[in-house]
Amino acid sequence: MNQKFKLSWKEQVWAYTLLVVGSFLFAVGDVMFVNPYLLAPGGTYGLANVLNTVWPWKISFYAICMDIPLLLIGSWILGPRFGIKTIVSTICIFAFTFLLESTWGYNPVIHEGIMESAAVNNFVQIPHSTMFFIPDYFLNTVVAGVIYGVAIGLIFKSGATSGGSDIISMILHKYTKISLGTLVLIVDSCITLTTLIAFKQIRLPIYSIILIAIESKVIDLIVDGIKSYKTAFIVTDNIEEVRDFIINDMKRGGTTFAGTGLYQGAERKMIYVTLDRTDLIKLKSNLRRLDPAAFVNVIESSEIMGLGFKALPEE
Repeated sequence: MNQKFKLSWKEQVWAYTLLVVGSFLFAVGDVMFVNPYLLAPGGTYGLANVLNTVWPWKISFYAICMDIPLLLIGSWILGPRFGIKTIVSTICIFAFTFLLESTWGYNPVIHEGIMESAAVNNFVQIPHSTMFFIPDYFLNTVVAGVIYGVAIGLIFKSGATSGGSDIISMILHKYTKISLGTLVLIVDSCITLTTLIAFKQIRLPIYSIILIAIESKVIDLIVDGIKSYKTAFIVTDNIEEVRDFIINDMKRGGTTFAGTGLYQGAERKMIYVTLDRTDLIKLKSNLRRLDPAAFVNVIESSEIMGLGFKALPEE
């Protein structure tokens, strides 16, 4: 009965391609950029990185040992809301992480030199190795944040969820009623602070937090796109002139409302229209000519869906 809402096979292939590519990039970011610098940007893999360094065992093994119970417990308490794609994503990230740490090891990609011995305290030892490298913390953090952001953004666009430690936040949200965003921040912050406890270096949680901030911005760009939209509410007495300009010159649609002025009680017309940045500039530059007495309120629109904008999500 919901046949028309089902994804076509091409859309399914594209979704799973995004999922696999995102999972691979996540593994690359974790093994090649996050782990060598002893960072822990939240999630089960953040905690797995700390455990991997303190008690050597593969990151993938630590993470999967946390992810599977969390998925089972989450499904039991919250219901079967995680879906097949989240399970596939969990398996793919585990497989790619295992492959990379088994072939590449835990060697950093960004550094200022690798040496056999270290006479300077600022040098960092590669986990499970006698090799040391001269770190470039900031550049590595920026690159890791971008890779993580692209990876998780692609996973989200595929229709999967991150699972992992987010499940803990969902469970706590059910019983505490604290906002989910606040709980995610608390859980990830606790994981990030384990680097301070384990390695006694204040810069590690700071760089991890910077990584999370960069990651979140990149996720927004991947999921929502770069294009910025504004919503304008225009109160005008020259409703027909403004309407004709929006429809005929700007090729945009909108909605007209009737309202009553608060001060004089006079009936006024209002136009609601959503525009990109270029169209908004065009509207503002012509509005004085159309109605010098118009009142305009412009607000930021984080996401616009429907005809002429982003398609409504599939079921």
